[in-house]
Amino acid sequence: MTDWETCAAVERIPGRLGGAWVFAGTRIPLLALYENLASGATINEFVEWFPGVDEQQVRAVLEHEAKALRAPATH
Repeated sequence: MTDWETCAAVERIPGRLGGAWVFAGTRIPLLALYENLASGATINEFVEWFPGVDEQQVRAVLEHEAKALRAPATH
């Protein structure tokens, strides 16, 4: 599981959207990004459709996730 605490592009505020991780400064959940990308949307389309999120934030989220996936498993 990804440790989002270390990603400056996102935040989680208890009581807002059920405590879901959202893009910093917005109410747009990270889940929206992954659902839209899975449906074939581009990063540019996502940024256009979700005002308040910029391309730099999206790229930071994707890079953070990729870094987490490359990390060795600890069991």
